[in-house]
Amino acid sequence: MKEKNTPILKVKRSTSGLGLFTLSDIKKGDFVIEYTGEHISEEEADRRCGQYLFTVTKDITIDGRDRKNISRYINHSCRPNAEAEADVDELRIRIYAKRNIKSGDEI
Repeated sequence: MKEKNTPILKVKRSTSGLGLFTLSDIKKGDFVIEYTGEHISEEEADRRCGQYLFTVTKDITIDGRDRKNISRYINHSCRPNAEAEADVDELRIRIYAKRNIKSGDEI
């Protein structure tokens, strides 16, 4: 499901490798992107030991390793500008702006 006013995002090189950057301003609280991928069990997630695993519930994990999932390029930060919200009923992870984000900033 696409949210209204989805920002324009692009994968580019950052200081820590590839990163996800916005090409448009994003307001605090706005939807940024959905974390997508294969839904797998906790056991399968443990077996895969992947770096793009995102836990939705104690039983369901999203494996976001597919390169079509550009949200996998969101980098960790000590001062994050976005945060994830799990929708347990729909088994989805959506990323929202934690503060105003300017065009050109890394997510």
